[in-house]
Amino acid sequence: MSSDSFNPLASSATLIAYIDYKSPYAYLAMDPTYAIADELGFEIEWRPFTLDIPSYLGSARLGHEGKVVENERTPGQWTKVKYAYHDVRRYGALRGLVIRGATRMWDSSITGIGMLWAKDQGATVLRAYSSLVFERFWKRELNPEDAAAIERLLSEIGARTAGFQDYVVGEGRLLHDCIQRAAFEAGIFGVPTYVIDGELFFGREHLPRIRWILTGRSGPPPDISYPNFATGRPARGATIKGHLPVVIDFKSPQAYLAIGPTCALADKLGVTIDWQPLVVTPSKAAAARPSGDDRGARHRRYRATYMDRDIARYAADRGLVIDGLLRRKDSTLAAVGLLWAQREGPSLARTYVEQVFKRYAQDNLDIEDVHSISGLLTKIGAPESGFEAFVKGDGPTQLARIQSDLRDLGVFEVPTYLLNDDVFLGRQHLPLIRSLLSTKTESPPACD
Repeated sequence: MSSDSFNPLASSATLIAYIDYKSPYAYLAMDPTYAIADELGFEIEWRPFTLDIPSYLGSARLGHEGKVVENERTPGQWTKVKYAYHDVRRYGALRGLVIRGATRMWDSSITGIGMLWAKDQGATVLRAYSSLVFERFWKRELNPEDAAAIERLLSEIGARTAGFQDYVVGEGRLLHDCIQRAAFEAGIFGVPTYVIDGELFFGREHLPRIRWILTGRSGPPPDISYPNFATGRPARGATIKGHLPVVIDFKSPQAYLAIGPTCALADKLGVTIDWQPLVVTPSKAAAARPSGDDRGARHRRYRATYMDRDIARYAADRGLVIDGLLRRKDSTLAAVGLLWAQREGPSLARTYVEQVFKRYAQDNLDIEDVHSISGLLTKIGAPESGFEAFVKGDGPTQLARIQSDLRDLGVFEVPTYLLNDDVFLGRQHLPLIRSLLSTKTESPPACD
């Protein structure tokens, strides 16, 4: 690969995979990605994409005792970071991987340059290099900014090292920086990112679809899910109480995409869904594209554009209309309507959830209008008398209490699943949730 001919979205290999060794999500993606390649016998072109984390998620540094000694993150950013580490440790533990929190915002570009050096020596050397870099960095046994340490690691796996130090500051640095600029300009903003036939997929949850593409697109396209986890070790939250709390926001297209597979899972296992409304804030700013040309603004813009494409891709698979959801109105009234429907039991609550999402997505339900919500409730069999008084009194009070409880648990986005207060953000967790539920459930009434 040369900087003169580099194309961020094209390769002679079947699949392109962008990773950064300081990303725990990239670490968890490596083995399942290789597993698909090994099974199907195709080539992966691994490329470095060095994340500039402070530009979009703030920065912090830990002292020797593990306490934060420098902090430029907002409370919201800390919530996301803490959840991310909890999530990757959960899946890492299921596979016996150690993932210790990073002590500061590392510049991992030298490890990326090391990837380019190893790749020139063949796929076997590169695989051994990536495995060892990931393992040692996440055990805090490797300084990714130390070129001499990277050289020693290369020597340890049997790679050629003569000239590596010059490569780090010369040709390797030029190629690495070229890849960063071109990839970012092409809309790549995070890792792992896969490119197949010029199409981007961000996150290992897309590996089932990538495998489906590589095997000829036979059968219906699979939904997102986290692959390759073990089930022999119990996870916190595995004790089931006969119901599964699911946190939703009626203005969220991601929550809408989760309704079908979530109810299908609950019906199969005989688990009752306890719908919990969360009005994610800010409600309207989330739909806006950040202005400005600094890297942070561009990162958020690229991410938002990608997420819209991704939502449209998986909605099209199921023939779902999502036009209305893109308006993302204030969903407070619809959330209060859910609390009213729940008074009549889980069956009516499920019907309400399905109908509000469907009709709002089709752009024929105004979720900010009390008469529209009241009319829908009446149509599905909920009592009409007292609803408007509930909207003005007990409803908002109950909703505020639920919002507070959920945020205290660390819930900040939807859809979120709660198993004994353990938090699972996103429908990609459904295979693991199914595994946990299926060993504990005693078949109470189904989703309704």
